[in-house]
Amino acid sequence: MAKNNTSPKTTSRCLMEGVTTVHDFEVTSYELLDGIGPRVLVSFTGSVDSNRCFAAANRIRPNARAFSGAPAGAFGPQDGSEKVDGVKAGDDELDVAIVGGGMVGLAVACALSNMPLTKHLRVAIIDSNPALKSRGYLKKDGIPDSRVSTVTPATISFFRDIGAWEHIQQQRHAFFGKMQVWDYTGLGYTRYNARDVCKEHLGCVVENKVLCNSLLLRLQEQKEDIGKMIYPTRLVSLAFPSKSRQGAAGLKSPSTEAGSTGHTSEEFRSNLVKLDLSDGRTLYSKLVVGADGSKSNVRQTAGIKTSGWNYPQSAIICTVEHIADNDCAWQRFLPSGPVALLPIGSNFSNIVWTMSPEEALHHKSTSTEDFLKSVNHALDFGYGPHPNSSSIDYYMERLFSGIGDTAASTKECFEVPPKAIGLISERMAFPLSLMHSHDYVSKGLALIGDAAHTVHPLAGQGVNFGFGDAAALANIISDGVSVGADIGDLSLLSRYEKDRKAANVAMAAVLDGFQKMYSVDFGPLNILRAAAFHGAQYISPLKKNIISYAMGDRKSPLFS
Repeated sequence: MAKNNTSPKTTSRCLMEGVTTVHDFEVTSYELLDGIGPRVLVSFTGSVDSNRCFAAANRIRPNARAFSGAPAGAFGPQDGSEKVDGVKAGDDELDVAIVGGGMVGLAVACALSNMPLTKHLRVAIIDSNPALKSRGYLKKDGIPDSRVSTVTPATISFFRDIGAWEHIQQQRHAFFGKMQVWDYTGLGYTRYNARDVCKEHLGCVVENKVLCNSLLLRLQEQKEDIGKMIYPTRLVSLAFPSKSRQGAAGLKSPSTEAGSTGHTSEEFRSNLVKLDLSDGRTLYSKLVVGADGSKSNVRQTAGIKTSGWNYPQSAIICTVEHIADNDCAWQRFLPSGPVALLPIGSNFSNIVWTMSPEEALHHKSTSTEDFLKSVNHALDFGYGPHPNSSSIDYYMERLFSGIGDTAASTKECFEVPPKAIGLISERMAFPLSLMHSHDYVSKGLALIGDAAHTVHPLAGQGVNFGFGDAAALANIISDGVSVGADIGDLSLLSRYEKDRKAANVAMAAVLDGFQKMYSVDFGPLNILRAAAFHGAQYISPLKKNIISYAMGDRKSPLFS
């Protein structure tokens, strides 16, 4: 790595909003040279105050590709022994404490450990789940778990960037390139095909335990002793620094900056978030990431309010078996909610069936034979006929055939889903709700995944929201490190909230609208739904935009 030391001492107004004192700092910007390694483009020292935080940050933003690799140790010590404000950072002092070791929490840790500018940060994962001890590949020929996620191409790209996708490829997963959606009234259907947007796949169905295991395996490659990174315990309480202390000290991260101002360890810790754990230990962190689910203890402790409601529905999930392989995702809207059949590899599929809580209780406890009959009934002739081609289809096809390039799936006929012949997992039921946090961030805190938002599962987008949060937050932290900023600073974290909240709210509104529109059996509304199905089937530009939006490539499903 070559470093440019020719820059004179400079004054720059950059870092922390709300900080009244001035501090010396050093900023280094890197560029990745075609995989050869990083070089320093800019290196300068100066003084900063709070009033113009990111004008300089935007000018000095690193050119390094977010998730590119770099030589180990290229950006600082890895052992956490560096001095901060003249004080040696202790083992209980962290840059980032991630509360929740599920898929999304592990994704943040993996992303931070993979990026050149953040791989030296001291990161901890706090979760008592014994599954975090898993280190080997899960067998492909085992019985698939009923808890699965449909990951989009955008999520797959994120996993590839952080080096975790290659581990998923060694375990069970199922790509699908086709999808069929239809209504129980038989008035219309829509077929989607990856070829419509010149792609190989629409998405991939992966067991949640495979996603977690792959992230753990990648972390193990990045960290010499991953055991020291994971705290197998629970969070008991959080204590945030008082506002008076936040305004009186320009907090520097235990791993991102060094100085010699002579602060004591106690003074330094008073500006960190304090985390008390159930095993009696106490940690101190610059930033706490709440990835602990919809009933987030972190969110509640921070006093962040939420809006939302419970749906009068529950979802049953399970794994079924077919005679032949299934390579298509199927979804039928019924009066009580949608039923989905998702390929999970070989001749197995995952069922996600939305219904009233009373129906869910019945179907969960009924015999296997009766349950399979109900599943096949719901996916076939139950509640209404199959959609049939009609004169409406003929005229719709002719009317819109000249608008844009015709999508490959426009001429595909309705197909009957494969029958389920066996139930190979337990049936699980859970209530459905919509929830959205009023704030994603506060000083020293960021919420991601279900801790920030939950949505209806009818489009399988919930976990993709969470992985989008993980990628965005990791990038924002990297941007902060690149200019020597406090990674817990509200001005920095607000950029993450601005980036993610609008997209998450928009998708939540779309899914909530679908849930409400397809939960009413009313003549005029049924006709409107049929028109929507026909429009999505025959208006090729609209179909392509819907596909790209669902894949994570667009911000709106409508025409651009």
